[in-house]
Amino acid sequence: MNKRDKIIEYLTSVFPSAKCELNGETPFQFLVSVILSAQCTDKRVNMITPTLFAKYSTPQDFIRAEIKDVENIIRPCGFYHNKAKNIFLLSHTLIDRFNGVVPNTLDELMSLPGVGMKTAKVVLGFVFNKNVMAVDTHVLRVSNRLGIVDEKNPDKCSILLEKYFKNDVQKLHHRLVLFGRYICKAISPKCNECELKSICKFYREVKNVSRQS
Repeated sequence: MNKRDKIIEYLTSVFPSAKCELNGETPFQFLVSVILSAQCTDKRVNMITPTLFAKYSTPQDFIRAEIKDVENIIRPCGFYHNKAKNIFLLSHTLIDRFNGVVPNTLDELMSLPGVGMKTAKVVLGFVFNKNVMAVDTHVLRVSNRLGIVDEKNPDKCSILLEKYFKNDVQKLHHRLVLFGRYICKAISPKCNECELKSICKFYREVKNVSRQS
């Protein structure tokens, strides 16, 4: 079994039902949730969005809202001034250019205020079931540690991972996120519990060396 297949098999066995942990009943609500999740945990976002979407659930709702009210609701997410501003600009752009409908292509999504490649690909994968790899800090760390890529730029890493895995990339994204969140953690990774040690660049070059010294 080659390295790619070992990674896929292991991640599938450990996280068989992995999926995005953000909530949102519509594509627009999910997009807003992803924007709010920047520098914030999914758990905290999910605690806030029920209140937010009870008052403002569509682009039309947001452009009529008082920005201060939106800021007060999303304050616990952090960076609430910029996030509220982007949600307002996003809502205007969706109405003006896309008839209030969230587009389903990478270029169109990335043309929206506050939407970079990672956010766009999370939406494309979860909402539109596209075969894309969104790269957050977990995926970036794990893919470099495993030696799949040698790339610190998330957007470039995303393209490389899509070429490497080819199929079921969207499912692998969620598994890589959970793997990085709970096993291959930034601090004190649980290498002894991981069955990928034999093919892990990080374990070979860092952890194993430190154990021998």
